[in-house]
Amino acid sequence: MTTKKNDKPMLQDEVKGLKPVKAKRKVEVDENGVEQIEAIGVKVLEKGTKSLSDQAPFCPDHLDQDFNPKADKAGSKTPIFIDRNTFMQQEGSRTIFGADNRTVYNSTAYPWGCVGRVETALGVGSGAMIGPRHLLTCAHVIDFKADGTTGWVKFSPMYYNGPNATFGTANGIKTYYKYKVKGSDGINSTEQQYDYVVVVLDRNVGNQTGWFGAKAYTDSWDGLASWTHAGYPMDKTGAQRPTYQNSIALDGDAFTTDAHEAMYHQGDIWPGQSGGPFWGYWGSTPYVVAVQSWQNASNNGASGGSDLVDLVNKARAEYP
Repeated sequence: MTTKKNDKPMLQDEVKGLKPVKAKRKVEVDENGVEQIEAIGVKVLEKGTKSLSDQAPFCPDHLDQDFNPKADKAGSKTPIFIDRNTFMQQEGSRTIFGADNRTVYNSTAYPWGCVGRVETALGVGSGAMIGPRHLLTCAHVIDFKADGTTGWVKFSPMYYNGPNATFGTANGIKTYYKYKVKGSDGINSTEQQYDYVVVVLDRNVGNQTGWFGAKAYTDSWDGLASWTHAGYPMDKTGAQRPTYQNSIALDGDAFTTDAHEAMYHQGDIWPGQSGGPFWGYWGSTPYVVAVQSWQNASNNGASGGSDLVDLVNKARAEYP
């Protein structure tokens, strides 16, 4: 089904009322590995083109489903090598607005096990399963090469002080992108709208973790405190353990279309969380609408829109 303007996500106060769902069975898993990745550019939707169908989420019947995982107090000790007051001053970036509302968690329940740590030659980021073997993350963590390929990508779902013993690590074999975003050069206003890629992995890790659905964001949702973000911050956990934050409001850029737009927010963000998903719930099912991209002195920013759903559809259709 496609996004309708009156089809609103649940508010976080409503999500808090949802009860956890127990798994129906248990399963054990293997793991593999591989290398080179082809980069595949996908044409942006023409102006006025209707957004493609939303992608449905999937929760395996061997996983519990949880909506508010407990805080992991043992993993919440902040690394001593980060000084928040001076670390980002040169860029004029703030990223934490008021109290820090991020919570460290350790849960393989759905959908939390869908989120994981992304590693590339450019560093560490965050990402989420968006299909059976399809990873959604930011474009600026991808090492785009001049010959049309990219560098290696590793994804570890529910990485916690190392890869999860059950989920393991998967490797990228194809990368679908709308725009080659170069984070090292600074992300300009155009790139802020397209800072996402879908990486096809070398195995169907989503059969173990499940995956998020994908919806096209609409500005009619601006201001709704409906969104959850999760990722791997350098400051709070040294990018070794994931954090999440609920009740984030997004504000789509009024000067760009719903097809591809930057979304401003004041969720608590730090380097390492780039590529982490923003999702909301329709009933008990979670849909991603954007990924974390950038920050400045006034706002943090995410990228999304119907082009993101278009990219997911393309990758999943060509590499099921």
